Amino acid sequence: MRTYDIILKKRTGEGLSAEEIAFLVGGYCAGEIPDSQMAAFLMAVYFRSMTPEETSALTMAMVRSGQTLDLHDIPGVKVDKHSTGGVGDKTTLVLIPLLAAAGIPVVKMSGRSLGFTGGTLDKLESIPGFSTALTPERMIAQVKRIGAAIGGQTADLVPADKKIYALRDITATVDCIPLIAASVMSKKIAAGADAFVLDVKAGSGAFMKTVEDAMTLARVMVDIGKQVGKKTIAVITDMNQPLGCAIGNALEVREAIETLKGNGPEDLVELCTVLGDIALKLAGKSGDIQDLLPQGLAKLREIIEAQGGDPRVIDDYSLLPTAPVIRQVKSVKNGFVKSLDAHQIGLAAAEIGCLRGHAGAIPDLSAGIVLRKKIGDGVPMCEPLAEVHAASEALADQAAKMVLAAYEFGKRYPLHKELVHGVIE
Repeated sequence: MRTYDIILKKRTGEGLSAEEIAFLVGGYCAGEIPDSQMAAFLMAVYFRSMTPEETSALTMAMVRSGQTLDLHDIPGVKVDKHSTGGVGDKTTLVLIPLLAAAGIPVVKMSGRSLGFTGGTLDKLESIPGFSTALTPERMIAQVKRIGAAIGGQTADLVPADKKIYALRDITATVDCIPLIAASVMSKKIAAGADAFVLDVKAGSGAFMKTVEDAMTLARVMVDIGKQVGKKTIAVITDMNQPLGCAIGNALEVREAIETLKGNGPEDLVELCTVLGDIALKLAGKSGDIQDLLPQGLAKLREIIEAQGGDPRVIDDYSLLPTAPVIRQVKSVKNGFVKSLDAHQIGLAAAEIGCLRGHAGAIPDLSAGIVLRKKIGDGVPMCEPLAEVHAASEALADQAAKMVLAAYEFGKRYPLHKELVHGVIE
């Protein structure tokens, strides 16, 4: 095989065999194929797309590029949950303890902030002492003991994805559905679970801006799961406004704990219920995930303690990082909140240091935004819309302006928008 011929075939719209795709991925990971040729291939895929068979072949070639986890020693149906990313999405912090409380073992490999969206690992690391640097052996042992573990992806798990994504990031080929699907599903498959629940976000605060694009991505990922024998269900959920009220690492941990205590915001509770009930179905279990809130809170305490964190944060939020400056953002109009731009809120969170920068700068774990008004809420003039938590007055001022710009007001109550746009099985 020649790399040139593979690029030419894809450029002209011809189909590629699994062997050709494996040759390309393997050669690139081994350093035998240069960035220039892989970049040309990625651009050809961007314009010509891939068939379901090609996408599955790419996914499995990436899986075979490194280590895979063997979870057979863990009894029961192992279920993994994945979100395509959004603003204020702390679902993992609520859902994983609930699944463990239901007797569903979860080995959860999460990521850090990306672009304008937060990362689960950064959120968890706002808990004093909490370690996300777990070896596969430690994760498996912990799941056997308490039912769940949440850690970062190891360097040996799907190294092809890390290398290819870095190239996509500098060649404007990130927003390509087959490449996104292969990236997500290769990591899920390599992590060894039996079934997957996929939360595919759509809206201004998501990478998929339209429901149609999110549906397409969801179908591709579900098809990949089926082709490799994994039970997979995807839920298309709205991200035109942030999920819940808290955006920012320590603030989101606090909101997740409150949700397990039965005091969570309506949309976060609804999403965790939908995803949790699907996970119960995939695991062959009956019941209502909401009935497990007390057990889920106890399980979160176990997870925190097992990973070196201070479990007292469950009852004492003062142990979490706290910003020195809290600035109220007040309404400049009377009326109703007509829209709330999640992307703009994500950018405001980045402005005050909630997220990791391109250079890998450590995020400010105490910084964040707390929304006091969301879509549909009535707002009198000068009433607080949100709070900005920041390290300085200057940062708070700038973020407050961005938060205010994210709100659009109307004189009438806006039409209700569904949180769940559809389910793909």
